[in-house]
Amino acid sequence: MARKNTDRITFEHIKVLDAGAKGVSVAKAPDGKVIFIPNVVPGDVVDVQTFKKRKAYYEGKAVKFHELSEYRVDPVCAHFGVCGGCKWQNMNYQQQLAFKHNEVKNHLQRIGKVDLPEFEPILGSEKQFFYRNKMEFGFSNSRWLTEAEIANNGELDNRNAVGFHIPKMWDKILDIHKCYLQQDPSNAIRNEVRDFANQNNLAFFDPRNREGLLRTLMVRTVSTGEIMVLIQFFDDNKKQRELLLDHLAAKFPEITSLQYVVNQKANDTIYDQQIETYKGRDYILEEMEGLTFSINAKSFYQTNSEQAYELYKITRDFAGLTGNELVYDLYTGTGTIAQFVSRKAKKVIGVESVPEAIEDAKANAERNNITNCEFFVGDMKNVFNDAFIAQHGHPDVIITDPPRDGMHKDVVEQILKIAPERIVYVSCNSATQARDLALMDEKYKVTRVRPVDMFPQTHHVENVVLLTKR
Repeated sequence: MARKNTDRITFEHIKVLDAGAKGVSVAKAPDGKVIFIPNVVPGDVVDVQTFKKRKAYYEGKAVKFHELSEYRVDPVCAHFGVCGGCKWQNMNYQQQLAFKHNEVKNHLQRIGKVDLPEFEPILGSEKQFFYRNKMEFGFSNSRWLTEAEIANNGELDNRNAVGFHIPKMWDKILDIHKCYLQQDPSNAIRNEVRDFANQNNLAFFDPRNREGLLRTLMVRTVSTGEIMVLIQFFDDNKKQRELLLDHLAAKFPEITSLQYVVNQKANDTIYDQQIETYKGRDYILEEMEGLTFSINAKSFYQTNSEQAYELYKITRDFAGLTGNELVYDLYTGTGTIAQFVSRKAKKVIGVESVPEAIEDAKANAERNNITNCEFFVGDMKNVFNDAFIAQHGHPDVIITDPPRDGMHKDVVEQILKIAPERIVYVSCNSATQARDLALMDEKYKVTRVRPVDMFPQTHHVENVVLLTKR
């Protein structure tokens, strides 16, 4: 049954059928169209009020619950449902894994349309909370207000916030008090910055007028216990900047890298900015299986360190190295996979488009006394050509871990041309991975598949595929 109210429709007693893309669940309207609904769990029976209608689907929100799903659990975070970060926190973890496993399988079958072996079971994360090693928070003088605050109609003395952007609202920040994604002292550092800034009248960023002192806060932690804190300032006010940085250094002596950047650009990305080290080193050190990796403020590093170790072990296992192979590691980043497999390879060649990442990779290889890894910088589709192969040798194994968009078609064509014995394809987006597998199906068959959950409480999932020559 449906009730209409102008352009909004309320559908009653709708059963939520499945978990969809981007953490939003899926149901069917009486007219057969799909309804996308946030903050519900497959198995819930709800009344849905739509707020968007398209040719093939509706978007809506649950306004009444008639039955609760057997998969439902109570979310632990007070900010759940507003923050938008951990959209599956209301679903039990085993069911999260089942949906992720099925998503990978559906993508590889439906998009890839290739013959598939039996999937190896998805590897769950031992930690379901406090697993991230990097968090970024924004400052705003225009805090997101709760419905109760809006209903109260009273004047608010303080609209300052440090936390996360409300989804689809670039100028509104949800003030976060306890986040369950990063281990201590992440929450303590963020809350201390907020309190100290309020007590000392340090201006929070005004995103509309583009003014204020405090712009963003980044906290990085590693298994060794080292901590990096980077504060991004908008105004270049030395006295106020040092007041806050000195306070943080005194309050949290465990911070091993305290850095800042003054950024007055329209956007708050730091990759083209000069970062200053205020106290300690300009990097922190992570360890994995006896290897040490330096991580600086701009470094890319898998955000779940413990699960990254498991992912790399699966990658190395799939590669089937005996010590005699020349391995190419495409999209090598800071060379973590390359160095991780190097002990079982004759030589590893890493290629990456970000110059700073290659500098990190070379420095880490030197630190780890690894002499059989070489790293090269350049756009993959341009660098990975016949001349490169002629110079560095024909690979026996290729490991590829591309960004979400997958591999450029020229890269796929070059892989097919040189035809290594094995390809290990690590992906954070099984849809584009499936597309690439279809392109390689003529010469390669998929012989092993194993999804890996790097991000509990979210819909994201990694997948590792082994391709062997037909």
